[in-house]
Amino acid sequence: MKDTTHVTQFSDLGLAKPLLKALAEKGYKEPTPIQAQAIPVVLQGKDLLGIAQTGTGKTAAFALPILQRLAEDRKPAPRRGFRCLVLSPTRELATQIAENFKAYAVHMGLSVHTIYGGVKYGPQMKALAGGIDVLVATPGRLMDHMAEKSAIVSGTEIFVLDEADQMLDLGFVVPIRKIAAQLTKNRQNLFFSATMPSEIGKLAGELLKDPVQVSVAPQATTVERIDQRVLFIEAQRKRPLLAELFADSSFSRTIVFTRTKRGADRVAKYLNAAGVEAASIHGDKTQGQRERALAAFKAGEMRALVATDIAARGIDVNDVSHVINYELPNVPEAYVHRIGRTARKGKDGIAISFCSDDERSLLKDIQKATRQTIPSFDRRNDKQLAAAAAVADKLVPAEKYVDPRKADPRNNVPSELRRKRNRKPGGGAGRAEGGQKSGQGRGQGRDQARGQAPKGAAPRNEFRGPKRAEAASEKRWSPID
Repeated sequence: MKDTTHVTQFSDLGLAKPLLKALAEKGYKEPTPIQAQAIPVVLQGKDLLGIAQTGTGKTAAFALPILQRLAEDRKPAPRRGFRCLVLSPTRELATQIAENFKAYAVHMGLSVHTIYGGVKYGPQMKALAGGIDVLVATPGRLMDHMAEKSAIVSGTEIFVLDEADQMLDLGFVVPIRKIAAQLTKNRQNLFFSATMPSEIGKLAGELLKDPVQVSVAPQATTVERIDQRVLFIEAQRKRPLLAELFADSSFSRTIVFTRTKRGADRVAKYLNAAGVEAASIHGDKTQGQRERALAAFKAGEMRALVATDIAARGIDVNDVSHVINYELPNVPEAYVHRIGRTARKGKDGIAISFCSDDERSLLKDIQKATRQTIPSFDRRNDKQLAAAAAVADKLVPAEKYVDPRKADPRNNVPSELRRKRNRKPGGGAGRAEGGQKSGQGRGQGRDQARGQAPKGAAPRNEFRGPKRAEAASEKRWSPID
């Protein structure tokens, strides 16, 4: 195999002129290490096992040689089938991969389509009916089409499994095995994963035949150009600190990660109430909502996108200035994928992690998995964070903290951050006083209607005789209660 150690141009990799023209139009000049190693292997038709973290140019590493192989052997795709199948764990990642394929194939006349859940079946079935050169799909929706006989996978010539370790995390290993069982044995297999746990290694052994392994970084390492910091902070001060960070204009395009869908919604609402344009994106959102939020974030219409881990690898946005781990992930490897949303394509980035007392064990697992110690926040050197933390400490003293699980997050925004609202002078106090009196009147009327004594009156049991009153009194003051 040709030595690609010192490759500096895409033309040195044997790519066709239409592909080189498309790359020049996109401004790509030099191949990344994973591209330099993988492209010659795929062009030769060999199976490939690629270990590469997110943000290393992995999609082009398999898309470019696949398009060239399909163009060199032009033939119609089978009806209701496809010549190349790429499986992706999430809708966002599937869309991203398909967009890259289309950009590279702009001068080649090859068809590229996506299939994923959350949208209607009709357009997908129509696209499949005539055959597709490259299909990018999520496992669940593809299985649905296979069950309806609207997708036939037996004619697939090239099979790509991308982000295999996330497939494992999302429980897609069984569907992948079912799909692979219906593929022809005479096919090329490309397998990519950022990490290689034992289950993924076993799956790779089942799918690949004498693969060439390429690796551009140790497993679970983080991009070197990311400035990482961990900030130890009480849970109740996380949200005011997060909102205060956006007072700095350098937080121009920030992705905030939470562990849960509900948490993502709460944080997004809090930021909006504090005057920071934000939207949440997670699995419970419709496809339209997810696409609109991502499009607005890409266009710079909002400064913050709050996401769960399901979207960690499906967000490919240029110039993400910061990644904030509002909550540390339960799976250490997810940390790598989260912060990999910044410092892409050779640029610098900043990753800030909030760590409360109950998350210290998660931080320890992350540092063990990445084999590094994440520098902690230093008030003397990190002036930006120090100023924000000082404001957050003043905004939410511990004694005034309201548990977000028991209150509307929009009402838990400190007054210094809350947007100005048009209210009549004294209107709020008047309404509060009137409501209090009205509530007291309704409460007394309800008690009287039920035969109960109004508040402040003697307990009802005391009107039933001395023995019952004494028994009731003992019950009320029992140590057991």
